[in-house]
Amino acid sequence: GLAGNMIFISSQTASSSASLSFTSGIDSTYDEYVFMFTNINPATDSAFFTFQVSTNGGSSYGVNITSTNFIATHSEAGAGGRIEYVDAGDLAQSTSYQPLGLYIGSASDESYSGELHIFAPSDTTYVKQFTSTGNLCSSSVYTRNPYVAGYVNSTSAINAIDFKMSSGNIDDGTIYLYGIK
Repeated sequence: GLAGNMIFISSQTASSSASLSFTSGIDSTYDEYVFMFTNINPATDSAFFTFQVSTNGGSSYGVNITSTNFIATHSEAGAGGRIEYVDAGDLAQSTSYQPLGLYIGSASDESYSGELHIFAPSDTTYVKQFTSTGNLCSSSVYTRNPYVAGYVNSTSAINAIDFKMSSGNIDDGTIYLYGIK
């Protein structure tokens, strides 16, 4: 369905990075932007992979976000399969960073991969909707499939996005930014 309509804009690869910020390429060219995360590995065990937006080109991050977060989990040993609401992953009119991947393991074979869709970030009439899904291997050897959705409660244009861990650095991994025609 997206063949030829998913336009690569840029990418960033972490190497013990405090954060990865996209301060260009997010403008009125597209009505939807997609960030693809590949093997995001935290330096700190059980960290959350998070994001926050800017309306001033990345000078500051901290726009109000309201969101919901639920997760499907299953252990490597075959036990504990469930779907649950995760209150540690939602925000209610908060300027905190929005969690996308929760409790990511820091071992060399543990990471988070997924995607974040942001709709009409340059629109100055409506709030900015987003959805995210992914999969990760947690520090407790569970596969976790998080689903996150919400909105950035601002009618100002979003023109920069910052990604970081809830604690420690992003040890490794790549983020790709695409525009959808």
